[in-house]
Amino acid sequence: MTSETQQPRRSVRSRIVKYHRWLGLGAALFWLVQAITGTMLSFHFELEDAALTTAHRPTDPAAIERTIDGFASAGGNAGVTWIWTTAGLPDRYIILFSDPGGTMRKAYIDGAGDVLRDRRADDYSFLGLMREIHLTLVAGTLGHWLLAVSGLLLVTNLIFGVVTAWPRKGQWRSVLKPVGTAGTRAGLYSWHRAVGMWAAAPAIVIAATGTLILLEQPLRDLAGVPDITLPANPPAGPGVGFAAASRAAVEAIPGSRFVGTAFPSAEDASYYAWVRAPGELYRGGYGGSLVIVDANTGGVRGAWPATEADPAQAAIGAFYPLHTGESLGTPGRIMTMTVGLWLTVTILLGVTLWLRRRPTARG
Repeated sequence: MTSETQQPRRSVRSRIVKYHRWLGLGAALFWLVQAITGTMLSFHFELEDAALTTAHRPTDPAAIERTIDGFASAGGNAGVTWIWTTAGLPDRYIILFSDPGGTMRKAYIDGAGDVLRDRRADDYSFLGLMREIHLTLVAGTLGHWLLAVSGLLLVTNLIFGVVTAWPRKGQWRSVLKPVGTAGTRAGLYSWHRAVGMWAAAPAIVIAATGTLILLEQPLRDLAGVPDITLPANPPAGPGVGFAAASRAAVEAIPGSRFVGTAFPSAEDASYYAWVRAPGELYRGGYGGSLVIVDANTGGVRGAWPATEADPAQAAIGAFYPLHTGESLGTPGRIMTMTVGLWLTVTILLGVTLWLRRRPTARG
């Protein structure tokens, strides 16, 4: 009976080993791109801000409003779409606007509203390009879905790897401590297994949440969690500016910090403002609480603190801070960067191990 029971187990394990190997080889390039760019992006917001200037100027909403009004009143097709924190150094923002000729541009400003950089919206910096590769492979919707599929494969393969490497009772030390040198096939296998087990758990969380971010809209539809919107608010006169709207958004949720807002349109006089409320998973520059401000009066049309979201909404809202490590603050982001390095090394060890196995297999 014992041998009959062990045989199916060995058969299942051998199939898992095979799936793990071929999934890894088939999607290795996608995973390597994601691992390398993800590692580079761990602190890219701070690096991009510091490259402009490290001088700190506290946020002055009135001064920022004057800068925004300057962009919006430039004539022609000029208009402002949104302002958002850079999520890097404190009191830095990005304004997305169209110039008089209708070209979309991004202006990076400090807290006093002074423009630090102004460029076309599609003119990426080096780190900006790495971010676009990480998110879409610079291939738009096609790249988005390719990465979603490769992400699902990565999560599956990480789980297969853990199952394959899981030791018997009392043998954890032999699994977690590599033996031999990476120059031999046995040494490569030992290092691949050990390194793979060192960070498998956080890697699965980071890979899974990154994939879920790419699948957010289908998941919202499946769970019946629509985006928060209110009926259009017809404009009535010039309305209130950015300074009053941002103050109203922060005051609507005591203790919160302004993150960004979409500006009113010709059809809807509403500011859709996001803030970071106390107790959120976000610990860095972003936030998950929404406040809709009436652009006609400056009153609050509605407030949705992330800490009061229903379970489905809260789960979807947790994807980004868990993926980036923001949920644990700076230590979490360092961990995410480390996992990116770990994944790069693990993939390279796995591919090298396969290449070393090929001559033996042919013989």
